[in-house]
Amino acid sequence: MGTHWFWLVMTAACVIWYSTITIYVALRGAVDIKEMLARLGRNGEDAGAE
Repeated sequence: MGTHWFWLVMTAACVIWYSTITIYVALRGAVDIKEMLARLGRNGEDAGAE
């Protein structure tokens, strides 16, 4: 097990990096979708006023 520490550290680093990127993309996507739906809602109200 003494020589496997490198691969353990590399695997942990990759898992942490991948998890961080996945969470970031999910949160930014949720914010973008929320903004898009709000924008579409405002456009729908404007179209109904004409």
